[in-house]
Amino acid sequence: MDDTLLRKTGKKVSGAKWLRDPLSPPFQTNLVWGQRFLQICLSQFDKMGTVPCKTIPVDMVHCPAPLKPSKQATQKQLEEYKECKKNLKMSMVGVKKVNQLRHDLTQDGYSDKTLIVSVDGSYTNQTVLKNLCKGVTIIGRIRKDCKLNGLPREIASTGRKCIYGDALPTPEQIRMSNDYEWQSINGYAAGKVHSFKVKTIEKVRWRKAGKKNLRLIIIKPVGYRLRKKSDVLRRDPIYLICTDTDLQLEKLLQAYLWRWGIEVNFREQKTTLGCGQAQVRKEVACEKVPTFHTGIYALLLLAGIKSKAIKLPRPKWYPIKKEIATTGDIINNYRASNWAEKMKISFDDFVNIEINQRSRIKYVNPCLSALMYARN
Repeated sequence: MDDTLLRKTGKKVSGAKWLRDPLSPPFQTNLVWGQRFLQICLSQFDKMGTVPCKTIPVDMVHCPAPLKPSKQATQKQLEEYKECKKNLKMSMVGVKKVNQLRHDLTQDGYSDKTLIVSVDGSYTNQTVLKNLCKGVTIIGRIRKDCKLNGLPREIASTGRKCIYGDALPTPEQIRMSNDYEWQSINGYAAGKVHSFKVKTIEKVRWRKAGKKNLRLIIIKPVGYRLRKKSDVLRRDPIYLICTDTDLQLEKLLQAYLWRWGIEVNFREQKTTLGCGQAQVRKEVACEKVPTFHTGIYALLLLAGIKSKAIKLPRPKWYPIKKEIATTGDIINNYRASNWAEKMKISFDDFVNIEINQRSRIKYVNPCLSALMYARN
């Protein structure tokens, strides 16, 4: 689950306002005019393990902020505004959508399955953690200076029972300390299986989650090189918490790595399908048009998974031989199958067919070559 920003230019577009630009540099926060949407995706894979997966969008909702009343507003209007602002927060809308998805899965006969939701730091807060329904597990990022506690001690005495134990070191201090050992775990990311080093504490307490036992996971960044002989570079470490302390560490890590699929979906929805580019201003159109584009994109991905289309060879300059078909591959296969059906040709031996057709002066469709070159 994650939210995205659809940039707009019209000042009368429903739900548009000044929002923080996610592409702004860390030393300067910029503002852009746009709309905010919340999206939930499900990971489609053959088996649970270190394997690639395809991320399918299943829900996308418009989350406009309420209009602030004027200075002449009454006390009742101000109270209604505060209540509406509370209910339309991204975290509140997100937890309601997750609970609704859990209810829908139960109605479809998946009551014995656990719904694991990977989120970023904006949804790892009190609103989400304290309002989750049964059968939902949250994996989310936390700050490196987050204040955590151990489990409370059982003391036979009168009075209120303790909820939080002794204060633990911050996640950053745990990462730097030698008291906690690193574990090596394999995970699939960026087209291949990597070995990740993690530290974990199975049961901790956090005041944002109340009485729930959480699991802390610290992931050391994997080194990479820009060139073959350059120095090894690393990104920032990742600090996670999980609401299920019994979940296997391998599954937990892989479930969070699959979260990158929703970022890929956002990019393809905006660039390939033009989500958010429709020139509409009314409230209903602003809500339904991006949702319609997302639904078409989800059907395209599902069709690519289930269909047995013609698999065209990828170009030689393609950097990574991915195990799953990309959205570009699906679109190219659809075009190839459609053209092959209309022109009554086969792409199995395309080069030899092209050579044989060069000597044909009176060919039924002489624009075949021009059409193929025009596509590129």
